[in-house]
Amino acid sequence: MEIIQGGVTAAKGFSAAAAAAGIKYKDRTDMAMIFCDVPCRAAGTFTTNVVKAAPVKWDQEIVRHHTGARAVICNSGIANACTGREGYGYCQATARAAADALGIPEDSVLVASTGVIGMQLPMERISAGVAAMVPGLSSALEAGTQAARAIMTTDTRKKEAAVRFTLGGKTVTIGGMCKGSGMIHPNMCTMLSFITTDANISREMLQSALSEDVKDTYNMVSVDGDTSTNDTVLLLADGLAGNPEITEKNQDYEAFKRALNYVNTTLAKSIAGDGEGATALFEVKIVGAQSKEQAVTLSKSVVTSSLTKAAIYGHDANWGRILCAMGYSGAQFDPERVDLFFESRAGKIQIIENGVAIDYSEEEATRILSQDAVTAIADLKMGDAAATAWGCDLTYDYVKINADYRS
Repeated sequence: MEIIQGGVTAAKGFSAAAAAAGIKYKDRTDMAMIFCDVPCRAAGTFTTNVVKAAPVKWDQEIVRHHTGARAVICNSGIANACTGREGYGYCQATARAAADALGIPEDSVLVASTGVIGMQLPMERISAGVAAMVPGLSSALEAGTQAARAIMTTDTRKKEAAVRFTLGGKTVTIGGMCKGSGMIHPNMCTMLSFITTDANISREMLQSALSEDVKDTYNMVSVDGDTSTNDTVLLLADGLAGNPEITEKNQDYEAFKRALNYVNTTLAKSIAGDGEGATALFEVKIVGAQSKEQAVTLSKSVVTSSLTKAAIYGHDANWGRILCAMGYSGAQFDPERVDLFFESRAGKIQIIENGVAIDYSEEEATRILSQDAVTAIADLKMGDAAATAWGCDLTYDYVKINADYRS
């Protein structure tokens, strides 16, 4: 597997464009389009929040009951959530505008929105944005980057990833882009992720690969404990690589999953590291666990602990907060067997052994915790299972950003 530059336009057959439609932001692009030359097989995973935005409901219908996806239209600034029948109608109107402009069926258009909840979309601007993007569609890598920038809200940087690998003697590419910074919590996070591939893979295997992979990637991310109304991951496959079709869980399927996992892990970590107001990516590894379920529960509990996140912001090796978060997670373990380490590119240090603090240097621990990516590793010494969760530190700026988000 080769890591390459690019995002949603890296795979054969895909193009992208962006436009400044003035939906909420007046000084930047705020609409993106992904288009495929041929009909795609589509897979998707969506928010577990009972309150689902209109685009989530629209996309669930398209992914589950229609074939041949061709386009994705995404706007930032307004989430089209809690907007009732009118909001769902705007999804259809957006799809119709794209279908007319591109000459494709309405039910081949997926839509997504991100931003403020409760506001209706300005459909004249949305329609104008769709019309403006069609002439600008390009398969160039920069077009994918422009689309990645257009879907940002409180994100501070664009998020892309792409890989190239071989299936059945054919070169296959997977590329993707995502957005997410706040209202991020396990069970899909306010995140949107769009993945494209030229792999030839059946619809069933495509959905299986995505559903399995989100458990270890996007569902292991938390910024603030709030599960969004709009979380969506879409995976489109056009088959243009020409590899033998993947119709079962064989070696080619596993190779596809490994490549997909790299792209999704990279994008998930970029969301965690760009959490609202964050100064550091906070990674929590639970190793030596009795089961994967136990490790997942413990890692998520630590990465979502507000007190632990605040300690990471303060570069404080306050290990008691980590053990405390593990203790109330609901997972059973022996705290008197736990070893705990902190690690970053500045080094690695052990903090506790068998549940008790050892004689470590606070100065060294602070130096390690002062990096922009920090890892806490807890060894339960109960088995061979492990899990990793990603989050970020909790800063003053998180409150500032969310206190005046609507204004």
